[in-house]
Amino acid sequence: MASVPGGDRRRRVHVVSDVHGNVRDLARAGEGADALICLGDLVLFLDYADHSRGIFPDLFGTENAHRLVELRTARRFEEARAFGARLWADHGEDRATAIERAVRRQYAELFAAFPTPTYATYGNVDVPPLWREYAGPGTTVLDGERVEIGGWTFGFVGGGLRTPMRTPYEIDDEEYAAKIEAVGEVDVLCTHIPPEVPELVYDTVARRFERGSRALLDAVRRTRPRYALFGHVHQPLVRRMRIGATECVNVGHFAGSGRPWALEW
Repeated sequence: MASVPGGDRRRRVHVVSDVHGNVRDLARAGEGADALICLGDLVLFLDYADHSRGIFPDLFGTENAHRLVELRTARRFEEARAFGARLWADHGEDRATAIERAVRRQYAELFAAFPTPTYATYGNVDVPPLWREYAGPGTTVLDGERVEIGGWTFGFVGGGLRTPMRTPYEIDDEEYAAKIEAVGEVDVLCTHIPPEVPELVYDTVARRFERGSRALLDAVRRTRPRYALFGHVHQPLVRRMRIGATECVNVGHFAGSGRPWALEW
């Protein structure tokens, strides 16, 4: 377990999630804090608020991006996949190669913007194998692991659960539960996805329930961390609620707000 020297003075960390390409604000997110915590989703594949932004419109244009958003929002996932497959067939370049090149461009800028120290875990749209290449000495990547910051223990679990969206880092429920178990009892439990609570997983703009974790909810009830911090749901019905002794907080859609959530102790 890595550690940050403690002491009697008050500590402050800033927490962000769902960065989705917001390099400008990320470069300032650690100002005034002892550390930055990032809960993932660095990559911007497609901006649902601005269909001209992201890897998909860069490759196929805004009109096609608009159509893809329409299909996904209507939960017509098979049609969305078929539509994307037709575009790629006409593109003339291998899909994996094109996407990896675009992701690398984004990661190069985003990881360079992280302050020192940064503690980060993966989101469901991230590509974990590439993080090792871009994370500098000041960035610690954690997944199913713990770190001590100012005398408090922080546990990190990255990624999302399986969905029809088939984003890059979705894993089975059992694998996710094993990572939660590996973290154990901590003061602050940091994840990308929320606990499986209807108010925390419902997106009021997308008008659908996103996937949360039952194993995470069980761990919160069992181990009673001071805080459970997460993102993933961009416009949740409820951003903050208590589950027993634990304050559960959606730290916000950083791509849209540009503001980190602050934790002090």
